[in-house]
Amino acid sequence: MNLLPPLSLYVHIPWCVKKCLYCDFNSHPLRSDVSPEDYVDALINDIEVHRGQIQDRVIQTMFFGGGTPSVFEPVLIGKIINYVQDNFTLSIDAEITLEANPGASDRIKFEGYRKVGVNRLSIGVQTTQDHLLAKLGRAHSGHEAINALSEAKKIFENINVDLMFALPGQQIDELRRDLSGVLEFAPEHLSIYQLTIEPNTWFYRYPPKLPDDDLASEMQFEIESIVNECGYDQYEVSAFSKPDRQCSHNINYWKFGDYVGIGAGAHSKLSGAEGVTRMVKYKQPKRYMDGVFSGDAILSSQIIDSESLPFEFFMNALRLNSGVSADLFEKRTGLPVNVVDSHLKALEKRGLVTFSNSVIKPTTTGMRFLNEVLQEFL
Repeated sequence: MNLLPPLSLYVHIPWCVKKCLYCDFNSHPLRSDVSPEDYVDALINDIEVHRGQIQDRVIQTMFFGGGTPSVFEPVLIGKIINYVQDNFTLSIDAEITLEANPGASDRIKFEGYRKVGVNRLSIGVQTTQDHLLAKLGRAHSGHEAINALSEAKKIFENINVDLMFALPGQQIDELRRDLSGVLEFAPEHLSIYQLTIEPNTWFYRYPPKLPDDDLASEMQFEIESIVNECGYDQYEVSAFSKPDRQCSHNINYWKFGDYVGIGAGAHSKLSGAEGVTRMVKYKQPKRYMDGVFSGDAILSSQIIDSESLPFEFFMNALRLNSGVSADLFEKRTGLPVNVVDSHLKALEKRGLVTFSNSVIKPTTTGMRFLNEVLQEFL
């Protein structure tokens, strides 16, 4: 690992208008006891904690995630971008993404975000059907979702739309209407996820009735067919893009690149002479902010041992349709690829992975049973 991987910066804004019933992200309803201005000051102090690790490196991408970053005014987002530009090396063509939810943003905000340097907008539509949005606990309507897309297209040249499928009570014709409504605006990128029930969510405590496996699979095939016909390439399990419009920030994650996470509950992964280190910040915003200003914001930090590195690498790398090279595995982990030979042969025998021309690639079946593939490396 003499040559360090590309570096990204993730900024976590942990507040939402309301918590969705399926959401297991570190997000909290808006509160009046923590000011956005104070939180931004904490973020700036947080990135300074990492100066020694990143001051001589180029930040290739920035990503404002949440929560709902669009609850913050553009001037505050701009303050963070400006600080990074003025105090670190931000690539001149850096991809700078901000997540926005319909109902928590409008054209004026979109114009403001673009003006302060955001050049890629990710809009959390999920579905355009009002009755399905209500079942998910979303805070916007289908009309607001379509309107947000319409306004965003006038301002941004690079837009991602988040959609979900296999929702409670969803029928395949409703999925088709979602796709039709969104594709009318020809966004550059689509992230389309199957709803899963995660621990520590409302849905986990009160499970809704979801489409059965056969219908969910039919929906998956329908999605792939429709978006492919519209000129999108599926380059990752849940990601589809127009040519040359892949999400650079997420590709860096999937290729085991480095990233610094600032904000409540943010994760970091950094390579260095001592190995690959993962860090996690305190999740509760007030505890995190107090920790930043007292020098105690890191909840945990650990160096990944060599036995765990293959799983850590393949956990994301095998999400890519194109697979990854054996050379990348060796560069990112510092391990020779022969340490996973027996695992790759076992997966090849089961028809889940191919390893030829020095490229490790999941098969179509392997992509659909990715968790089973990853079990091999545990």
